Amino acid sequence: MDRKPPTSIDYNLESRLIHGRMKSAHWSYRDHIVPPISSSAAYRLESSARGAEGFREFANPELNDEQTPIYIYDRLDEPSRGMLEENLATAEGGDTCVTFATGMAAISAALGVLLRAGDTLVAHKTIYGCTHSLFTNWFPRLGIRVELTDLKDPANLASILERDPSVMAVYGETPCNPTLELLDLRRIADLVAEVNHTRPSHRRILTVIDNTFATPLGQRPLEHGIDLSVHSLTKGIGGFGTDMGGAVIGPALLEPDLLLYRKDFGGVLSPKAAWPNLVYGLPTLALRVRRQAESALAIARFLEAQPVIRRVLYPGLPSFPQRELARAQMRDPEGKFAPGTMIYLLLDGEPALARERGAQLMDTLAQQALTVTLAVSLGQIRTLIEHPASMTHAVIPPERQLEAGLDPGGIRLSIGLEHPDDIIADLERGLDSIEPALIPVSLEPQLVGA
Repeated sequence: MDRKPPTSIDYNLESRLIHGRMKSAHWSYRDHIVPPISSSAAYRLESSARGAEGFREFANPELNDEQTPIYIYDRLDEPSRGMLEENLATAEGGDTCVTFATGMAAISAALGVLLRAGDTLVAHKTIYGCTHSLFTNWFPRLGIRVELTDLKDPANLASILERDPSVMAVYGETPCNPTLELLDLRRIADLVAEVNHTRPSHRRILTVIDNTFATPLGQRPLEHGIDLSVHSLTKGIGGFGTDMGGAVIGPALLEPDLLLYRKDFGGVLSPKAAWPNLVYGLPTLALRVRRQAESALAIARFLEAQPVIRRVLYPGLPSFPQRELARAQMRDPEGKFAPGTMIYLLLDGEPALARERGAQLMDTLAQQALTVTLAVSLGQIRTLIEHPASMTHAVIPPERQLEAGLDPGGIRLSIGLEHPDDIIADLERGLDSIEPALIPVSLEPQLVGA
């Protein structure tokens, strides 16, 4: 019996992240098992007519995806980045992907093609520090108004959409950085869809979600009705902490604008940064994230039992306040619960005391621990610890931090691939180093007897 040969769609996502689409217009797989890295800023053209045709084809929505691009200049298109974009679109289930030099460049581009002077952006109140700075320092200069609200409560978004016809985009992170709050993606998408039914097509609101914390292995926002998913490739997708990058994944309709934005603003992902994501990052994503999530659960359970820690937030814990939403929304491509690799813990005590304890804990780890590194960033093979209030979110004023739910004593842990027993041992030594004078009297007997 004749059987049709399989196509890439017949295979599981884990396999496709390693092998790509089996064929690509950007490069031939016939000779290379590992896609080669491109290292040319400009490309030789056979004729002036070919050069002119290349410029006509760039960002042309009528161009066939199977048609080999005419390469002209790295800032427009090149093979290594093109293959990475194909695989990232596959990972998120989007029509297209456009990559950028950093995650912030990707966020800027996603919203840059959606908003103009006079428009309003509705964003969740808890966001990464640099994203907050973009929204509050730079967007107002462009005439774009930003309304920060609590998107965990759908009524807040519904109220804003009902009263403000200038809203053109809704933005959030889930899980949020660093508190791990979750946003109900389907509910947000449905609310926006209801309003879009009453609007002309050119005034349609689009939704943008930063999926960096979850990665495509833990959540795919487009499956829940979100329009655009953005990533910092520097984090979980890259995985090794060697190269910066960003990505926007979404509908084919927006690809021309995203490409033109990248060309004109120049935030282009270099081939040398695209290649590690293509060859090392995406192919190992499933293996890394699943192992890291197993460790994260064991570490979160350990931390939850420590008397000097007031609260531990991790979607995999039964105590997680949005556990039902987490189990419904954070799923891997096989439908299994994927609670992620990030932990947010709050040290006990009033704000100044909690902050002092955090500093002592992190200083001890920085000086003595092998498996826990004091450093910003996340999603790496190494376990990283940092203090958001004074580091990654320091640009946000203290009073705004409190409004956004950032605890002065909050600590962010990104779990790596070290043995979980070693991570726990290092954390235990760090917690034991907190001076008795910094421990409440009510807790001293419990700690002495431990």
